[in-house]
Amino acid sequence: MIKDVQFIELVTHHDDRGYLTEILRASDPHFTQFGQVYMVGDLVRGTIRAFHKHYKLWDWFFISHGSAKFGLVDDRPDSPTYGEKATYVIGTRKPALLVVPPGVYHGWMSLEDDTQLISTASEVYDRNNPDEERVPYTSFDFDWSIQFK
Repeated sequence: MIKDVQFIELVTHHDDRGYLTEILRASDPHFTQFGQVYMVGDLVRGTIRAFHKHYKLWDWFFISHGSAKFGLVDDRPDSPTYGEKATYVIGTRKPALLVVPPGVYHGWMSLEDDTQLISTASEVYDRNNPDEERVPYTSFDFDWSIQFK
C-alpha cells in the first residue's frame, strides 16, 4: 500500500429501472476540493497511458465502462512508502474509486475495448503550465502484462 492512496469500493443501488452508483461526494473524507471532471476513452484494450505525477493536484479515478489496470509509484521522498509500487484493477463489474495524491506517479492500461475513465481533479488543469511531470510507461520496470491468462 502506498501512503495516502485509497481504493474505495463503491456501492451500486439496483431497482427495476436500473442502477445508480455514487462516485464521489463533497462530504467524503477522501475528498479535498473540486477543480474539474474529465472523461478519457480508450478504443482498444492494451492502450497504456502512463506515467505522470502532479505536484499539488489530487486525482479520483473511476472506470465508467470496461476495466483498467492502474500502476502507481510513490515518488515522495518524505513518504514512508517512497519508491513502492502498487497495482489496482477497476471495472464496471466491481465499481471502485482510486484516490491518488500529489507526488505519486500513476498510469493505466485498458483491459477491454472501449474502456472509459472518469477523473475528478482537485485543480483546474493549466495547459500552459501543467502541474505534472511525465516519464515513459516503461519506467520503474512496471509490469503491464495481464496476469493469470
